[in-house]
Amino acid sequence: MAEFTLELNDDQKQVRDWLHGFAKDVIRPAASEWDEREETPWPVIQEAAKVGIYSLDFYAQQFFDPTGLGIPMAMEELFWGDAGIALSIVGTGLAAVGVLANGTEEQIGTWIPQMYGDADDVKVAAFCSSEPDAGSDVASMRTRAVYDQAKDEWVLNGTKTWATNGGIANVHVVVAVVDPELGSKGHASFIVPPDTPGLSQGQKFKKHGIRASHTAEVVLEDVRVPGHCLLGGKEKLDQRLARARERAATGGERVKNAAMATFEASRPAVGAMAVGTARAAYEVALDYAKTRTQFGRPIIDNQGVAFQLADMRTRIDAARLLVWRASWMATTGKPFESAEGSMSKLYASETAKKVTAQAVQILGGNGFTREYPVERMHRDAAIYTIFEGTSEIQRLVIARTLSGMPIR
Repeated sequence: MAEFTLELNDDQKQVRDWLHGFAKDVIRPAASEWDEREETPWPVIQEAAKVGIYSLDFYAQQFFDPTGLGIPMAMEELFWGDAGIALSIVGTGLAAVGVLANGTEEQIGTWIPQMYGDADDVKVAAFCSSEPDAGSDVASMRTRAVYDQAKDEWVLNGTKTWATNGGIANVHVVVAVVDPELGSKGHASFIVPPDTPGLSQGQKFKKHGIRASHTAEVVLEDVRVPGHCLLGGKEKLDQRLARARERAATGGERVKNAAMATFEASRPAVGAMAVGTARAAYEVALDYAKTRTQFGRPIIDNQGVAFQLADMRTRIDAARLLVWRASWMATTGKPFESAEGSMSKLYASETAKKVTAQAVQILGGNGFTREYPVERMHRDAAIYTIFEGTSEIQRLVIARTLSGMPIR
C-alpha cells in the first residue's frame, strides 16, 4: 500500500524553523512601528535579502518543492510574524507568478531577477490588474494596449489601482486589453521595464490594515514597451485570440485570460497567508487565556472562552489542510475540478477574519488596544476576503465549477 503522510520532511522542517525564527526575531519586533509609519519596511526587506529569504533562489526552491508545500509553508510562517511586513517581502511574488504563468523561458530568465535585485540593491515588482471600475469584474478592464507594428512596440494607456508596490517597483507587470470585442479573453500581460517614460504613481492608499505594504494607483500615459515585453510573445497571443474568436462565434468553451491564470495560481498561497495571521492571533489569545485570571482562576477554565479556542484551532487546522491540498494538486498537475484553489482561499480568508475577531473578544478591552497585537491582526485579516478575488467571487467560482457553468 502506498504511504500517505501529512508530515513535513526534514528539509521542509528546517526551512520552516528558519523562517519562523526570522519572523519571530526580525519581523514581529518591527511590526508595530511600520504599521504606524505606513511605509515600506525597506530595512526589513534588506535583512530578508541578506539572509536569502527575499531572493529569486529561495522562492524558486519553494515553488519547485515536489510536494507543493514549500510556498504555503513559507507564507504561513512569514505572515505569522506580521501581515503588512510579510506582504512587503512577498508582494513581488505575484508579479513573478504572472511572468511564470504567461511568459517564455527567456522572459522568465530576463525579468524575474530584475524584480528582486540583490542583497546590496533590493528591488520590488508590482502586478497591475485591478482598475477603478474593474476589480472582480475583469471584463470591464479599460487599460488598452495597441500594437505599433512599424516600431514593434505596444502602447499602453490607462489607470491601475490597488497595486502592491505600484509606482515604487523596478518592474511592473500590467494586464491590458488588446481586443475589446473579446471581453476578458482579449487581455494580455506586459512587462513595463524600469524607468519607462509615461508610467507614474497615482494615489497612495492609506489602509485599514497591512499598512506596511505599499498600495497605490499606477498611471500609464502613452507607455511604450518593446514587442518582446508582451508575455508569451505575439505569435502565441495571436493564436489565443483566434481561438477565442472562433469559440465566441460558435458558442464554444471559453478560454482563460492572463489575469485569471495568475490569480488561480496564487490563491492557495493567499490562503496560507490567512492561516499564518489566524494562527498568530490564536496563539496570543491562548497564552492570554492561560495567564489572565478572573474570579480567582484563569479565564481558559471558563467554557465560553475554552470553546472559542477549540473552534479557533479547529478552523485553522482545517484551513491549512485545504491550502495544502490545493497546493499539492497544483504542483502535481491535478485539475481543480471542484475549484479547490478557490475553496482554500475562501475558507482560510473567512477563518482569519473570524479567528482574529475571537482573539480580540477573548482579550476584552486589552484586545481593543494597540498594546496587544491582536488589534492589528484583526485589521490585517480583513484584506484576505477582499484581495485576489473576494469571498463572494470565490463562492461564485466554486458554484459555477460545480454546476458546469462558465466562469466569466
